[in-house]
Amino acid sequence: MTRGWRTILGLVVSLALLYWVLHDVSLTEVWGHIRAADLWLLSLAVVIQTAAFLIRAARWKVFLRPALAEPSFDARFASTCIGFMANNLLPARVGEFARAYALSRSQPITASAAFGSLVVERLFDALTLALFLAAPLFMPGFRVAPGLGDEVASKLFLVLVIFGGAAVALLLLIFRPDLVDRIFRSTIGRLMPRRAAESIAEMFRSFIEGLGAMRSPRLVVAGLVWSLAHWLWGALALWIGMLAFNITEPGFLGAVFLQGVMAFIVSVPSSPGFFGLFEASARIALSPFGVPAGLALSYALAFHITTFTPVTILGLFYLGRLGLSWGEVGHSEEIVEEGA
Repeated sequence: MTRGWRTILGLVVSLALLYWVLHDVSLTEVWGHIRAADLWLLSLAVVIQTAAFLIRAARWKVFLRPALAEPSFDARFASTCIGFMANNLLPARVGEFARAYALSRSQPITASAAFGSLVVERLFDALTLALFLAAPLFMPGFRVAPGLGDEVASKLFLVLVIFGGAAVALLLLIFRPDLVDRIFRSTIGRLMPRRAAESIAEMFRSFIEGLGAMRSPRLVVAGLVWSLAHWLWGALALWIGMLAFNITEPGFLGAVFLQGVMAFIVSVPSSPGFFGLFEASARIALSPFGVPAGLALSYALAFHITTFTPVTILGLFYLGRLGLSWGEVGHSEEIVEEGA
């Protein structure tokens, strides 16, 4: 899909979800909840959420290690902020490409190698967030509104099956790539034109080379520990934000669940800044706890806008500091692909 079509699709998705989250909620009610919020707690949530980018930058070192032994922390943090700023302001989800390109401008690494490390990072994120979706269901402190327990359990079981399969696939890719290659060639590869099959096989081999670094048990454990720390820190910010709106029923485990739902939903194509997706995920994740739609939306809007701002400002600052242009950031996807 071309960038233009991705942009249009993202805009349609965002507008549709914004309509859904707003169609049955009074804006007067939303504004009333926002005015009644504890601004000190909300400010604390913003500080905690912004600090999560420091953890993300620290974690990135683990995934970069095979290609770059000692990447500068300042460069990793600057590139991370630039990437998220790009996602907030530019269409077509160029943030990851911008992040990889920005790092290549200040460190001895190619943009394609830096992007490969982000692919591995996303795989570890997916495993961690699948755990976030499933684990709260089995903990005594996880409470849902009466009558919704079976519905939540069935949906989470489906998620667990899907991402459990993804975890097995990831382990096979890391430790038995030869087996996966043989399975592909003997099944899907036989159904495709030879040229297309060879092209996909070549892309697969390039991807496997990036994953090969994760065959070190030490790096795998480090990646998982850092990923848990990063997303638990994000859940802490969400929980403090909920307390600012006197949303107490879900508790911290509810915030963990919300973090998982939110992270997966915002991976869907959307407009810049994930508007619509962020708010919809809050309504979906908090409804099993009996949180009213208007209150959930008020919380989501306030948290989204206030946490959107700091990283965007930081990204703009580092963009100027590194001497990068908007044109370079906007075309970073093509730059990364040309270097692959």
